[in-house]
Amino acid sequence: MPEQPYDVITMGRIGVDLYPLRTGVPLARVETFGKFLGGSPSNVAVAAARLGRRTAVVTRTGQDPFGTYLREQLREFGVDDRWVTPVAAYPTPVTFCEIFPPDDFPLYFYRQPKAPDLEIHPAELDLAAIRSAAVFWMTGTGLCAEPSRTATLTALRARDRAPVTVFDLDWRPAFWPPGEDNGAPAPRPTVRYREALAYATVAVGNLDECEVATGEREPYAAARALIDAGVELAVVKQGPAGVLAVHRDGTVADVPPLPVDVVNGLGAGDAFGGALCHGLLSGWDTARTIRYANAAGAIVAARLACSSAMPFPHEVEAVLAEGAVTVRHRKGN
Repeated sequence: MPEQPYDVITMGRIGVDLYPLRTGVPLARVETFGKFLGGSPSNVAVAAARLGRRTAVVTRTGQDPFGTYLREQLREFGVDDRWVTPVAAYPTPVTFCEIFPPDDFPLYFYRQPKAPDLEIHPAELDLAAIRSAAVFWMTGTGLCAEPSRTATLTALRARDRAPVTVFDLDWRPAFWPPGEDNGAPAPRPTVRYREALAYATVAVGNLDECEVATGEREPYAAARALIDAGVELAVVKQGPAGVLAVHRDGTVADVPPLPVDVVNGLGAGDAFGGALCHGLLSGWDTARTIRYANAAGAIVAARLACSSAMPFPHEVEAVLAEGAVTVRHRKGN
């Protein structure tokens, strides 16, 4: 019997997140860390799997114990790791963070000399699976270096604007080499982003990311610019101001945030992304989808961990019913 298409295939970054087990402590004074699967597209796949979706991720790790750990974690979370392959030349990336609630979470990326997830080659892609997935999710990080850039655009072209093709703007300036394209850092990512936007049907980003992609920072102007660039649905995350979603058909959803006692804001956006996929796959209207995604993100913001903190459907429904996140710091399953 032919294999059923995936609900969600994500593509891009993966690594090991090392989080302090105490909040409010500078990294130089931290003595104990928790180890978690990390990388935005990988966490989005985990988040969607927690909500009952069949998911897979296309990425690469080092050929080392951390790479083994990440593949084991993906399988444990119910994410298919068949397209997670090792790269002998580069170590698996590690990311440290500092946690100063409610809104200061510095990240320290160790991805030198090159992250294996940037060694995804076009010829290695299962384009039939990518083409048939109900949702394909890629990120701006995948455009920052070759061969990942060409592989990402190859996957997008294979989709041929099939719904739902999501571009997570995921702007990480440290990942973009300043000397490329004659040392012009500002236009370079904008050009790359616009090339990818032409193949996407949904764009998701915060105000900084929208500004990189479109030159616009005002939320409605940014949403309109994303739609003008080719997408059908623009989702603009505004932090404490909530989320604005604008559809090409004129539908607008301006959804306020849920009250939450923030423990660690990292990972909330990935939970939002997995829940966004779930809502779109469920055929919900835009406002319901964004409310659901907001609730999923708020749950993770109230927990220390990231991947293991992704919520199950009953948890999201409970938060929506209560209108706020009442459970503090809780790890995992």
